[in-house]
Amino acid sequence: MREDLQPEEPRAEEPASQAASAARHWRDDLVLLRQRDLALLTASRFVSVTGTSIAPVAMAFGVLALPGATATSIGVVLFAGAVPQVLFMLLGGVAADRVRRSRLMVVSEVLAAMAQLAAGALFLTGSATVPLLAMLSAVSGVAVALFFPALTGIVPEVVRKEDLQSANALLRLASNVARILGSALGGLLVATVGAGWALVVDGASFVVSAALILLVRVSFPTVRAAVPSMLDDLRHGWHEFSSRRWVVSIVAVFAVGNIGFSSAIGVLGPVQADQSLGGAAPWAAIVAAYSLGTVLGVVVALRLRPARPMLVAMAVAPVLGLSVLALGPPAPLWALVGLAFLGGVSIDVFSVLWETALQQHIPGESLSRVSAYDWLGSSALTPFALAAVGPYVDAVGLEAAILTAGVLALVPGLALLDPQVRGLRAIGPAAGSATGRV
Repeated sequence: MREDLQPEEPRAEEPASQAASAARHWRDDLVLLRQRDLALLTASRFVSVTGTSIAPVAMAFGVLALPGATATSIGVVLFAGAVPQVLFMLLGGVAADRVRRSRLMVVSEVLAAMAQLAAGALFLTGSATVPLLAMLSAVSGVAVALFFPALTGIVPEVVRKEDLQSANALLRLASNVARILGSALGGLLVATVGAGWALVVDGASFVVSAALILLVRVSFPTVRAAVPSMLDDLRHGWHEFSSRRWVVSIVAVFAVGNIGFSSAIGVLGPVQADQSLGGAAPWAAIVAAYSLGTVLGVVVALRLRPARPMLVAMAVAPVLGLSVLALGPPAPLWALVGLAFLGGVSIDVFSVLWETALQQHIPGESLSRVSAYDWLGSSALTPFALAAVGPYVDAVGLEAAILTAGVLALVPGLALLDPQVRGLRAIGPAAGSATGRV
């Protein structure tokens, strides 16, 4: 590693930096969108996530309309997409640290476009089968694995260090608004023109996103020393990841917490809604409240400038677990909606602070690989949890399974026991380079 790319030791902001941070106004955040590269990146995320949010509705109803299809058929397609994300995430991290990240993002968006357009064509021609859809879902999973490590790594290349938190928040705000819009649009398209055309719209959104990313000109290119092999890249990325206990601690607790939350949102919540809450409409209200909460969470994160960001992030993260626990036995619907809303707020406050901390404290030439280890560690068990939750419900009962999921979703709060997590300090504009930019 180059000497001038070594990250400095975390330290508190200088008083002048703190004053500047405290004085930051809404217009200071929004004016960032005048920067061409960030505006293009934000627009691409809005378009892409809108399409991505159409897909679950379209795929679920499209699969269920196939002869002999059941809920298990949907699970097979989803599992086929989740496994490649785990298998190829490290490859995506290595690739993103080796090549221009914007180009890799374009490749992944085009790959996803091809998969979704092909799935739409299968439905439109009456040729769709569960095995074929599972294969295309796996291609989409590879695209996801290539895309997200590059996305984390490219943000410090398009904005200044002091603007990282605002840039992350703006990107997430665009994604969260798009997710709400896309979910509603997906239901409308499926009801009016069918699942096939809905998936075609999704595929087209990836094409538009790729075109926008093609226009991004990296302002702060990362400089990294040459490495002899991909294996050395993986080893170096593992060293950067594992040598920071605060990173390992947070990834470890979310590996457990994500099992609980994904089981609840994917299986346990809908089943409880069907049995005890009155069906799909109450569950839709809970999910909508969570989505609205994520929007407010980003707005809150725009204003927060804590000196110890992970102390704040890990303190609010367990709120999501409370919303899971309230499902069994179910609290009144108004309480479930309120807790889901607060859970959405908490998870996006965490996400913005977490992504910013990684970008501030991880050398830029290693950032995508560390991000890949983060994604892999925190989500590797999720596909298997989704596969196992049905038999677990059969064995212990629905309410016991919800209790288990809720307890697991509270586990992220345990990261506060680690003094490195509590004590990690934000790096302000005067604190020097910790992102590897030159």
